[in-house]
Amino acid sequence: MEKFDAIIIGSGPAGMMAAIRAAERKRKILLLERNDAPGRKLLISGKGRCNLTNSRDIGDFLDRFSPSGIFLRNAFARFFSAELVSFFESAGVRLKTERGGRVFPESNRSGDILGVLESKLKKPDIKILYGERAREIIVRNKKIEGVLTYSGRRFRSSRIAIATGGFSYPRTGSTGDGYDLAKKLKHEIVPLKPGLSPILIKEKFIRAWQGVSLKNVRLALFSGGKKIDERFGEMLFTHFGLSGPIVLDISASVYDTLKKKNGAVMAINFKPALNHKKLDARLLREFKASPGKALKNVFRNLLPRGIIEGFLEYCGVDPGKNVSRITLAERRKLIDGLFDLRLTPSGVMPAANGIITRGGVNTKEINPKTMESKIVKGLFFAGEVIDVDAVTGGYNMQAAFSTGWVCGDNI
Repeated sequence: MEKFDAIIIGSGPAGMMAAIRAAERKRKILLLERNDAPGRKLLISGKGRCNLTNSRDIGDFLDRFSPSGIFLRNAFARFFSAELVSFFESAGVRLKTERGGRVFPESNRSGDILGVLESKLKKPDIKILYGERAREIIVRNKKIEGVLTYSGRRFRSSRIAIATGGFSYPRTGSTGDGYDLAKKLKHEIVPLKPGLSPILIKEKFIRAWQGVSLKNVRLALFSGGKKIDERFGEMLFTHFGLSGPIVLDISASVYDTLKKKNGAVMAINFKPALNHKKLDARLLREFKASPGKALKNVFRNLLPRGIIEGFLEYCGVDPGKNVSRITLAERRKLIDGLFDLRLTPSGVMPAANGIITRGGVNTKEINPKTMESKIVKGLFFAGEVIDVDAVTGGYNMQAAFSTGWVCGDNI
């Protein structure tokens, strides 16, 4: 069997960064990838633009993660957004910061980010084997000896890193292999759930709103009469329900609430910047400026055209009614609808349609300073396979790069 200083399983952002950092330390590395090319999921991230990090400081960054995200504090202290930006800009890729601190390549092409990583992998100390799927990590007498692949090949090393990703977007190769490998070595896997997933809605009338996007709206989740979660920003209506940034961010709360079987209701506030008095005054101004017009035509100044008639029907007000004949009671219905349109979630899209995986290898079993297992000496973890997850905005990608760098610095 060919022998290596370390073997890294998976060539996503975490695996590639781990290999690059390890090679900088003059380590002889084998990178095993089940696909025929690296970075499949990276290429489709950020709708093909690759939101690789965020400009927020470490404290704000960690606030965007689930409670287990505190595990990342050490990794972020050693390799954070400034280091990641420098890593790519020094390689010739110009970056830009957009609303919310989201960092993208100026070209809006994820291929530019992958190109830098691929070029840095072209080193004598890094050997990459594509089409090789790890089947088993070989352990004898409680010592790691290497990796056995599904093709029957064996590779020797006393240090192995699992960087296989989660089980979202399985067509990119993320099918949960890392969890199986970790479980065989007695690691606990925190239950896996879909993360950043579109939400399924029971009401059929919104199917006619497919493709309509909303900006600067507030989306809230209620259960048992109590507000569970709330988000502000952009969303999108689809043929099955809701998607878009704030929908993906609130989907974890929807999933967990529905699992408790307490019932859930979602509410859209189309005009969160206004109160009832100001919105009523706005409606009166619109009606006064358009005497003789049908309500549905006047509402073009208030909502996207594609949802107006359905919205007015939801409110119980005739879309064709002349605005001069709208009663006070009807105006109140319109205000209630604009502030509080209620929808019933039936679930979230399966993990295969989610952007990330919630759950994974328990962080309590990993040394946060080295990414080495506390259970098996010589076993390391990096990226999405670890139980850390965040909202949209570049946080999850930074976590992959940071844990990958720390892993590569210690493997």
